[in-house]
Amino acid sequence: MVRPMAVGGVRPDEAGGRAERARAVALFRYQLIREAADPAHSTRQRGRMVRELAARTHLDPSGRPVRLSRETLDRWIRDWRRGGFDALVPHPRQSSRRLPAEVLDLAVALKKENPERTATQVRRILRAQLGWAPGERTLQRRFADLAAVDPTLLGGAPTALFGRFEADRPNELWTGDALHGPRIGGRKTYLFAFLDDHSRAIVGHRFGFAEDTVRLAAALRPALASRGVPDGIYVDNGSAFVDAWLLRACAKLGIRLVHSTPGRPQGRGKIERFFRTVREQFLVEITGEHTGAGPDDGGSSGADDSARHEVTELGELNRLFTAWVEQVYHRRPHSETDTPPLTRWSAGGPFPLPSTDALAEAFLWAAQRTVSTTALVSLQGNTYQVDPALAGRRVELVFDPFDLTRIEVRHAGVAVGAALLSRTGFDGDHQARRSKERWQRRGSTPMSCGSGLSGSCSTPGPSREVAARARAGGSVSSWGSARRPCAAGLPGLRSIRASGRVRRLMTRPGSRSWNEKSASCGGRTRS
Repeated sequence: MVRPMAVGGVRPDEAGGRAERARAVALFRYQLIREAADPAHSTRQRGRMVRELAARTHLDPSGRPVRLSRETLDRWIRDWRRGGFDALVPHPRQSSRRLPAEVLDLAVALKKENPERTATQVRRILRAQLGWAPGERTLQRRFADLAAVDPTLLGGAPTALFGRFEADRPNELWTGDALHGPRIGGRKTYLFAFLDDHSRAIVGHRFGFAEDTVRLAAALRPALASRGVPDGIYVDNGSAFVDAWLLRACAKLGIRLVHSTPGRPQGRGKIERFFRTVREQFLVEITGEHTGAGPDDGGSSGADDSARHEVTELGELNRLFTAWVEQVYHRRPHSETDTPPLTRWSAGGPFPLPSTDALAEAFLWAAQRTVSTTALVSLQGNTYQVDPALAGRRVELVFDPFDLTRIEVRHAGVAVGAALLSRTGFDGDHQARRSKERWQRRGSTPMSCGSGLSGSCSTPGPSREVAARARAGGSVSSWGSARRPCAAGLPGLRSIRASGRVRRLMTRPGSRSWNEKSASCGGRTRS
């Protein structure tokens, strides 16, 4: 039995927090230098990109604005080329002495004396007078801060201009976004789609019941497995697209993840135009739950719904959309390129596909849990047994959200074994008996899912939906349309809560169940 020990006088919990912060810093560094580190760029092009990065203010993982020197960016590029993503993870370092304020004041005075002096020239003067001088980048940051108060110290930036852009080849750039779809079974749907910028082909898509990272993974992961790995992905700043999970997956696969500037959606024009085509040519022919919403919300536009195809399940919606994309959109000449999107995309092939292990590693998730005194941890409604030596400690569970049967346990950044599945959800027999007794006491009939077992069948949330597929031992390739199985009387937490809401509604004064119960009791009601 291996017992985790403190290393270097640092508590394991503190070491784990430091390791997590170090990984966040590595992702921040990778996001900055990935485009400039592309081997396809010439030395001159790379130098211009690095200068542009050094001239801008960036937000570090803690949300603070930072400025980076060219030397720092060049060093990160060299480290990434030499050791990959792991080489960008910072090592523990000692805190350095702060720069004296008198030296900075002298540098500012030299700059104000002659605004044409560069930071390099000011540094030379300081070194000649004092025998030493701060770094060039430190002086530049100080001058930039003063420029916010006195713009005459530094020149203004030129006005940004927009032009038409198209990738030179397929799989050079994918653009992703989400579209609000129709309501199915009382729940709103969302379409995640990824479009190849060169060919306008739809490389990945999936309708889901939530606009979250799980549905995003269901659209992106099959696209990478079947269409290959793009050089870059361009997305907006939605919550699903700024999640650290997506940045980690792209970093592992060597994909440059680019977010559009807030308030400037011009770069996403192609995917927005495709969504307009979806609304005008696909959604107009189907209908889910009639809500009277406008066409922009995926609802009915006032036309007769009898002329539309009624969709009652999410799986059916995904099948119909896949058929429309492959048989109609991909085979019809595009108005901009005069070539069918699938034909133009295939002309650039064949494309190398990522290995199964590399794809699985890229899409792993991590969750922090505290081990109970009985060496148990909970994840996605399941209970897992871990090493008893970890009782009371904070551990990291690394898992594939599409396969909850294999959970790796890490403590202080070190793998310490696997978590064994101990129990799925709640005790089914006990919950079924209690649910049946409550329904009988209220003089009502328990709801059934068609399996002959009492309980409530409801479509679970995003994470529990995937967990339900794993518990049932089935495939998760079509998890978007799956419902939690009601086998063995396992209603689940969401279903139990849903049953409580139904019971409260059915026993509310004025409801049908209330009136029948009142009549059977001779008009008496319970206060």
